[in-house]
Amino acid sequence: MIISVVGGKGGIGKTTVATNLALSLINVQFIDCDVEGSNSNIFLKTPLEESEDVKLLVPSVDKSKCDFCGKCSEFCVYGALSVVSSDVVVFPGLCRSCGGCELVCPKGAINYYEQVVGRIGYGSKGKIDFFRGLLNVGETGSSAMIKVLIKKIIRDKDVIIDTPSDLSFSLIKIIDSSDYCVLVTEPTIFGFHDLKRSVDVIMQSGIPFGVIINRDGIGDKHVETFCSHEKIPVLLKIPYSKEIAELYAQGTPFINQLPVFRENFVNIFEKIRRNLRGETVSSYQS
Repeated sequence: MIISVVGGKGGIGKTTVATNLALSLINVQFIDCDVEGSNSNIFLKTPLEESEDVKLLVPSVDKSKCDFCGKCSEFCVYGALSVVSSDVVVFPGLCRSCGGCELVCPKGAINYYEQVVGRIGYGSKGKIDFFRGLLNVGETGSSAMIKVLIKKIIRDKDVIIDTPSDLSFSLIKIIDSSDYCVLVTEPTIFGFHDLKRSVDVIMQSGIPFGVIINRDGIGDKHVETFCSHEKIPVLLKIPYSKEIAELYAQGTPFINQLPVFRENFVNIFEKIRRNLRGETVSSYQS
């Protein structure tokens, strides 16, 4: 079973939920796809044993052959090439390495070179196999790195995916690779706003999902009212707690000191499994 943990904005508790959930399970693969802000290993503390470069194929234009016809830029729906008068400008961060511009160039003026955009790290500790991606500073190839990370999924293990803190095309690819999505939110106006956006995206994918409310006790009841109205299961409510905040600041998973939450996460996982077998996931309150 593959579960993606999704949060519409940074700092909402996505990584906290993902790591504590993974540590509550047995024989699990954890994939950190937040390649621009990977911090899950602060809590998992997995020694990295191997790493590999992630390379992006970027077009290079031989201007001695190019007649600046503009066919390459017309073909590229991502806007990675722009032809202006007697020049061609390439924007590597927009390129998806599809090879189309090379195929449509009538002069054979386009070739590709490899550009390293980041690294994938791997390690294991106890019951967790851990993969993470780290995008190089200044690079914009996060989608290429996430594509490589998704290919690391082992189908005979339960998988927890920590996702990027945005609603990008890359996030949609992760969701499409998942069996279930856990949406993390908080009972504030900002959390409510981002929850609704995330729900819209996931509903279009057709992937089943539920909500975990973090920092319960602050804000208002808009999130719970919305979930009730839309028949979205509230899987768990994590209280607004000084103790949990202190554990987070120390890089300590809160299930280590608050074992009742370990049981809660196991119960959530089993409820989701039953849901995917055709049963109904009911709301679970802590």
